[in-house]
Amino acid sequence: MAFTSRFRKRLGVVALGAVAVLATTGAVPGAAQSGPSRAEAGQADAAQGSGAHADDRIVVGHRGASGYRPEHTLASYELAARMGADYIEPDLVTTSDGVLVARHEPEIGGTTDVADRPEFADRKTTKLVDGEPMTGWFAEDFTLAELKTLRAKERLPEVRPNNTIYDGRFEIPTLQEVIDLSQQLSRELHRPIGIFPETKHPTYFQEQGLALEPKLVEALNRNHLNRPNAKVQVQSFEVTNLKELDDQVRVPLVQLTSTSGAPYDFVKSGDPRTYEDMTTPEGLREIATYADGLGPSIGQIIPLDADGNTTEPTSLVDDSHAAGLSVVPWTFRAENEFLPADYDSSDDPAEWGDALGWAKAVWDTGVDGLFADHPDVVIEAAE
Repeated sequence: MAFTSRFRKRLGVVALGAVAVLATTGAVPGAAQSGPSRAEAGQADAAQGSGAHADDRIVVGHRGASGYRPEHTLASYELAARMGADYIEPDLVTTSDGVLVARHEPEIGGTTDVADRPEFADRKTTKLVDGEPMTGWFAEDFTLAELKTLRAKERLPEVRPNNTIYDGRFEIPTLQEVIDLSQQLSRELHRPIGIFPETKHPTYFQEQGLALEPKLVEALNRNHLNRPNAKVQVQSFEVTNLKELDDQVRVPLVQLTSTSGAPYDFVKSGDPRTYEDMTTPEGLREIATYADGLGPSIGQIIPLDADGNTTEPTSLVDDSHAAGLSVVPWTFRAENEFLPADYDSSDDPAEWGDALGWAKAVWDTGVDGLFADHPDVVIEAAE
């Protein structure tokens, strides 16, 4: 299957001169650019009409190419870029000495070998994370030097047994190391590789006295990335921190949402609004006052019935575009465990189903991009 012209550019197939132009501009596909205000920009986009076009769609390597390598490792991020991803996505937590590192959660027992390290046995504890008890080892209880002695492992070994051959090979990367890698790969691949960081559990880290956002802004400033058209987008499931970042950064902000629940900062403050409320036309217009994009669950775009089969797409993509928001849903995965029932291939959760068909169905809704554990599959399906 032939790729579209833009996806050919990702793989370095076109002339380098054309790619150099893209690298120079640093344009952020699929997201509103910084302007007089996010609300004004959103209104202008809505007036002109919005939607995903083949030359604008983006692919975000979700925690890297985590379908092929343990997530949030430099090896996973590098593979995603080499597969053609436009962005690599580090989830950000912090060490006790205030260094941002890439982990899925503050609890690191499921993604590192810390449980096998007797010198850290006494660090195991139970904490409340977003109001729910969580037991394990927490990144903020370790210095960076201590974390660097640990090694990453596959988080989903039953679903991704092939990834376990890499257990123990890779360190926990810092945000700075992820930025350095993105810049190195941009030079090598002759196209810009962006970063799409997520601030994980921001209220929780504020409660620990280790707020993530100041360190993130500092890193963007230090690397000359806090500017319009930098290849950076910042995302969060909470709202308050995005509104605060709106006054501090000049890169696109993305509001994440889910099929259920509510932002924890809303829950903690007594705000009754849910993610469902936020994704009504009125809610989307509110999001557009502080953010440039929406990052919904794919299930909010293509809901599943009681048997797990797909139903007709909702109006969320069109409603978001009408509000001036780009739409980059999460998360495409190829294994049966994560596919709708009408796209799976067997009862084996680790076996791949009709992944290309599912990716195409999501692209066909008009989304502006996709978060993907398997970037190569969604690129192949984008024709």
